[in-house]
Amino acid sequence: MGRDYPKTQVEFEQRFATEEACRGYIAQLRWPDGFVCPRCQAKSARSATRQRLICRACRYQASVTAGTIFEGTRKPLRLWFRAMWYVTTQKHGASALGLQRVLGLGQYRTAWTWLHKLRRAMVRPGRERLVGTVEADAIYVGGKEVGARGRSLGKKAVVAVAVEENGAGMGRIRLKRVPNAAAASLEDFLLEAVEPGSTIRTDGWRSYSRLQELGYRHDKAVMGGDRELVERVFPRVHRVAALLKRWLLGTHQGAVEHQHLDYYLDEFTFRFNRRTSRSRGLLFYRLLQQAVATAPVPRKAMLGGLPVQQTAGKSVVE
Repeated sequence: MGRDYPKTQVEFEQRFATEEACRGYIAQLRWPDGFVCPRCQAKSARSATRQRLICRACRYQASVTAGTIFEGTRKPLRLWFRAMWYVTTQKHGASALGLQRVLGLGQYRTAWTWLHKLRRAMVRPGRERLVGTVEADAIYVGGKEVGARGRSLGKKAVVAVAVEENGAGMGRIRLKRVPNAAAASLEDFLLEAVEPGSTIRTDGWRSYSRLQELGYRHDKAVMGGDRELVERVFPRVHRVAALLKRWLLGTHQGAVEHQHLDYYLDEFTFRFNRRTSRSRGLLFYRLLQQAVATAPVPRKAMLGGLPVQQTAGKSVVE
C-alpha cells in the first residue's frame, strides 16, 4: 500500500474510527500483497467468527494481531492506534502518566506496559549500520555519586554512543547499554553499530586499541584525561549525550530502571534519527509498520515477574 498514512489529527480520527478500519490497516501492513498463511504460506483464506481468518489449504486459524505486539490485547485497537499517534506526535516523547491521562486508562501499569511494548517496536531488525566517519564514546547515565571518579561505574549505567558525521552536523545515531567500558563491550557495540571500513573517531581510551584489527580506520585523539577538551574535539557524541540525559530527566523524571534502559535508548534513537521528518503521520506509520513485525512480549517478561506501580509520577519496580 506504499506510504499510506493520515497526515493530520482530523484525518487520523476519521480514518481509524472503527475496529474494522484498524484491523484492515494492520492486515495491509502484514500482508501488502494479500494474506499469507503463517503455517503453510498458502495465499487464500476465508473469514470466520471473532475476526479470524481460516487458511483454505491447511485450515490454520490466523488473526491479523497474532504474532504482533497487539496479540492478546483486551483493549480496542482504536485505543492502541490513539496511543501510537500520541507517542509519535509528541515532540519530546510521552510518559506513562501522560499516556494514562490522555487515553483515560484506569491503571497506570497499562500505560507503562503499552509504552514498553511500543519501544520494543522502535528498532527495526537488520537496520543498516552507520557509515562514513563516526564519533564514538562511552557515557554514564545516572546521578552523581560520592567517591565515583573517572570511568568507575558505581551505580551508573554505561551507554555506548556512536554518531555519524554529516558535514558539520550529525547523521544517524546508535545507543546501547553495555556492561562496562572494557574493550570487549565497546568492540561488540561498534561491530553491531558501524559498518566495517568506516572511520571511527575516539579518544585515547585503551579499549579502542583494536579497531583497526576489526576492519575500521581508527582516528584517535589522545586527550590526557581532559574531558572538556574531549567534548570540543568530539562535539557530536557529547551533544547526543547531553540531549539524552535531558530527555530522561525531562520526560521521564530520571525514573528509568537499568533493566529497562535499553528500550528508552531505542525510543530516543527512533526520535532522533527521524528528527527532520516533516510528517508526524509518517512516524506513526513507521512505528505501526514495525509493531506488526515485532513479536509479543508479556508484561511479566518485561518486569522479570515484578509488578509496576505509579508513585509521584514515576515508575518503580516493587
